[in-house]
Amino acid sequence: MTAVATTALPEGWTTRRPTLDDVSGILAVVHASDIAAIGEPDFTADEVREMLTDPHTDMSRDSWVALDAAGAIVGWTFPHNVTGGDRDFLEVFVDPARGRPAMRPLLALILDRMSGRAAELGHGRYEVRAGAVPTEQPYIDALTGAGFVFLKQHARMRMPLDGVPHTAPEPPAGVTVRPVRGDDEDDLRALHAVIEEAFRDTDHFSVDYPTWRAQVANEPSVSFDEWFVAEVDGRVAGSLQSSDAGVEDNEGWVKRLAVLRPYRKRGLGEALLRRAFAVYAAKGRKHAGLGVDLENPTEAVRLYLSVGMTPMYRANVYRTFVEARVA
Repeated sequence: MTAVATTALPEGWTTRRPTLDDVSGILAVVHASDIAAIGEPDFTADEVREMLTDPHTDMSRDSWVALDAAGAIVGWTFPHNVTGGDRDFLEVFVDPARGRPAMRPLLALILDRMSGRAAELGHGRYEVRAGAVPTEQPYIDALTGAGFVFLKQHARMRMPLDGVPHTAPEPPAGVTVRPVRGDDEDDLRALHAVIEEAFRDTDHFSVDYPTWRAQVANEPSVSFDEWFVAEVDGRVAGSLQSSDAGVEDNEGWVKRLAVLRPYRKRGLGEALLRRAFAVYAAKGRKHAGLGVDLENPTEAVRLYLSVGMTPMYRANVYRTFVEARVA
């Protein structure tokens, strides 16, 4: 007989809202999930805190943890929509050994909440996305059973930094690569403008400068010496934004790499990457990493492969749509 999927928790299990005191318990669940899916942890305590305190996320209304009969945290769900736009991303993590019965109940809770979030953010039809590594079949089954359909794939890229020189190669003739001036709002605006312009023809969700600046301020730490711009004839034509998200794992993380269309195919992207890799290596980082949309029309993955990065794993992206509902 085929088992019937249920969104009810087992007897004695409960859900409640998380607090920042739960970070270590939540991280243990996320690490167990990561190890089962990709063979190693891929989340940090700072990232848990960041997700719990994201713009447009209220822990007391938007997130839940699941507890087993002994009161241990075995699952966590939360949304991610820092722009307040009409697209949200939900995550559901469960400990594969202990928490799988909480997967569908948590998914039902967060998916039901999306209609309220849509209304509160001023949208009617609201797009909801979720991601799953192809080996996470129970989660994929839960998502498709809830109405999600496959959209595309992302890849998590990584390369070792052993042997990477601490001084980057010279950029192409006529190109200057320098660190962004983190205390200069004009410089930060120029970096942000390149990101927005360069990603205009992709699936990137546009963010205005004040919102983007607030996102940066919300990060637990920012290392502006790992952010770079590429100038051509005095114009900022390329930018690289790093994140401290990988520091706990001794990894340098490229959050965004962007080159304006008229300046592509001239080596700016590679020059920015090489400069970042050199700084990461000089700090003793073990790896450099980034995520890439494999449907990106700029075919960015080719650049990452050419500089020595390889896919650590691929993740499917699924989506559905909900209608706004006022509580």
